[in-house]
Amino acid sequence: MSKLFEKTSINSLELKNRFVRSATWEGMAHTDGSCSRRLVDLMAELARGGVGLIISSHAFVSPEGQASPWQIGAYGDELLPGLTRLAHAVHDNGGKIILQLAHAGCHADTELTGQQPIGPSAFKNDPDPSCREMRIAEIEQTVAAFGQGAARAKKAGFDGVQIHAAHGYLLSQFLSPFYNKRSDHYGGSIANRSRFVLDVLKSVRDRTDDHFAVMIKMNSEDYLETGLTMSEMLQTAKRLQQAGIDAIELSGGTKFSGKLNPIRSGKIRPENETFYKEAAGAYKESISVPLLLVGGIRSYGVAEGLVESGLADYISLCRPLIREPGLVKRWQSGDTGKSMCRSDNLCFRPAREGKGIYCVRKEKEQPHETF
Repeated sequence: MSKLFEKTSINSLELKNRFVRSATWEGMAHTDGSCSRRLVDLMAELARGGVGLIISSHAFVSPEGQASPWQIGAYGDELLPGLTRLAHAVHDNGGKIILQLAHAGCHADTELTGQQPIGPSAFKNDPDPSCREMRIAEIEQTVAAFGQGAARAKKAGFDGVQIHAAHGYLLSQFLSPFYNKRSDHYGGSIANRSRFVLDVLKSVRDRTDDHFAVMIKMNSEDYLETGLTMSEMLQTAKRLQQAGIDAIELSGGTKFSGKLNPIRSGKIRPENETFYKEAAGAYKESISVPLLLVGGIRSYGVAEGLVESGLADYISLCRPLIREPGLVKRWQSGDTGKSMCRSDNLCFRPAREGKGIYCVRKEKEQPHETF
């Protein structure tokens, strides 16, 4: 049996295989951030499709941190009924699910929040309103909000949470000297710039327990001239390891990273499938925390090679599972043909129109699949 289909565990979370559905914005929540039936049905379909672990959405932990319309929220107890239905639907279909907790920081949508964006430092976000520097009290409030969001996820029945510290979201902004120009103990050295992230991890642990799976998604690097470097990522990962993080998912890039942004478009050849392979190798040399690797993986053989060689412990997929929610089940059945995802990013167009994310090409080429 391939190592891809071994049973493993992350903390107390037992998984049936090494495939992870990486979080994305589905554009399927209600306007207040509560779960819709469409979002519940999508997660249930992914569970039936054989994914070992589903990371759901990027849930904003406080109202001023909302990034996009129809984004799921975790900011208030009034959202618990929908979150509970979401977790139960996945469990009822044989899956495991964790909730990604996020704050958009400088890139929050002011039309939705009605507030000026906040971040580590003042930042001109053309053509959007300028971001202002967070006060210490606001940092502390946001740290608490992440902990409260984690507590809600646990109460709703999720199997864990993932802290979103990648792609230029708030925690990524604090890690990155491109965004973070502070002169206090949250700025300057990477030890200072990672302080907010470590404070959030502690807050999450304090509001859950030691057996609750707590992961983080972070950039391997920002691909910006003055952004987070791979060396600084490794230093941060070591601190997270010492602080008790259960797993780390490596991604990369921001909205300012050009062609090296997190959702690169265009045909991906097998030899170019693993966007962050170099970073994964450096990570494995010094970090023992399980590594979830995302970015351009489209072929079964590539996924198997990453795990067999020890470069990754888990394979994270996002757009391939938008095209084929049952991709993992197909691969496990012996049909190991490449993912049908063309990486054209057309799937985000209907989400921006309020229709929710789906593969536009698939809708044209074949009827809807069920699993």
